[in-house]
Amino acid sequence: MRFSNKFVVVTGAAGGIGSAITRHFLSEGAKVCAVDNRTEALNQLVVDLGSPDALLAIEADVSSESNCKNLSDRVQQTWGAVDILVNNAGKFPVTPFEEISYAEWREICAINLDGPFLVTRSLLPLIKVSKAGRIINTSSGSIFAGTPDQCHYVAAKAGVIGFTRSLANALGQHNITVNAITPGITDTPPVIALFPAAVLDKQAQARAIKRRETADDLVGTVLFLASDDAAFITGQTINVDGGNNFV
Repeated sequence: MRFSNKFVVVTGAAGGIGSAITRHFLSEGAKVCAVDNRTEALNQLVVDLGSPDALLAIEADVSSESNCKNLSDRVQQTWGAVDILVNNAGKFPVTPFEEISYAEWREICAINLDGPFLVTRSLLPLIKVSKAGRIINTSSGSIFAGTPDQCHYVAAKAGVIGFTRSLANALGQHNITVNAITPGITDTPPVIALFPAAVLDKQAQARAIKRRETADDLVGTVLFLASDDAAFITGQTINVDGGNNFV
């Protein structure tokens, strides 16, 4: 198995995309720290996965500096190293620009942009222990479309790309790669609850591959970037959206 004896941290692990990533890393032999700020969802993830010994579930808010420090301390005490970090936690409300308060702007930027910074900074000493560290950041295909009514989310996710490129240059000397993926709109429970079915179907028809995107569609790219096969790929953004036609 590709990830035997590898230590993986996945944020937003109880969500649709995060749970798929967590499940597949476990299936390929990794030990996974599943991080989420929702107690019930995190507990349900553990149950759904059969409470494997290789799974460490930690409740944490990625936008909280103290929570990220506690996360790092727990991982240090349990494993002493991190080989792979997947910064996947996010929040994506739909709010017309003129209705976005500064408080909401700060909240969305804190989760989607501050979060990857805080988690990465707190875990970096443990990632340096790895002989070949991997950091994969989840951005969003919305940065290409400039999705209306999500100005704060799109701005934060665009910032993730700049963060990825700069961090790749900063950490290359430690043999750590840093890459990003940009998913299209993906069929997860929050997305299905937020967007009408007609909107999701219209998105599917705008793709070269004319179907809805699922969380499992993203897993292969994430695992590739985390693998030895991607050892010389860094600072890159891979768009995984079925060939979306932004017209």
